[in-house]
Parts: sequence; C-alpha cells; structure tokens
Amino acid sequence: MSQFGTQISSDDIIETLSFFDDWEERYKYIIDLGRELPPLDDAQRTAEHLVRGCQSQVWLVSQLRDDRLFFDADSDAFIVKGLLAVVLAAYNGKRPADIRDFDIEQYFEQLNLIKHLSVTRGNGLRAMVQRIQATATAAL
Repeated sequence: MSQFGTQISSDDIIETLSFFDDWEERYKYIIDLGRELPPLDDAQRTAEHLVRGCQSQVWLVSQLRDDRLFFDADSDAFIVKGLLAVVLAAYNGKRPADIRDFDIEQYFEQLNLIKHLSVTRGNGLRAMVQRIQATATAAL
C-alpha cells in the first residue's frame, strides 16, 4: 500500500516543494516521490485500470475499506509516477465525500504545478483526478 495520503499528506508535499528554488529541483523531487510508489502487479495492469487521457500509460486501482478509498497507481513514465504520488497524497485513504470536497485546483495552485507541465501532461493529470473523483462519487 502507498504511503501517500496516509503518511505523506498534501500539506507535506506543499511544504517540501516550497523549499526548492527552481523547477529543475522540484521536478527531481517529484520524480523521487514517484520512485516511492509501490509498483502494481502485472495482473492489475489491465484495460479496466488504465486511465484514459494520459500521454503515458497510467493504471489506477481503487479499493473501498472502512468507508475510505485506497488507491494503488503506476505509470510507465517517471515524472507521471511522481505526479501520481502528488495526487495520492491528497486523496489516498480519504472518505469519498472528503475526496469530492477537496479543492484539487487550489492544491495544484499552491504547488504552482500546472503551468510547469506540458499541455498533454496537464491533461493527463486532470484525467487522473477525474478518475479518482468519479470513483469517490460512485462510492457515495
């Protein structure tokens, strides 16, 4: 299980990224976060778990336990795995209503993230968020 959202929060990510002066260092940190994501089993790398709209391949697996949603995620691109870690820090282990109510745009704004991503990476990031939010809505 991922430590993002359970041990590493969105506030932790915001605080740590604020220490870096330039975006090259921030990208390195985000990539390092992605390295901390546990890899998905090959059995979970299915079309059902594939997130549409991402330039890279992204798989997202969800599980509802004790009224909380837990996500496992993986990608074939290092920066995307890092972006998944950033997103999971906000959503993983939360109640569906809390996921629905979380202001992800404000979070991305605090990270100053979107304007530093290519259009296709930004679209992929939004596709990941939409998938998680749809999962939370379905669980309500």
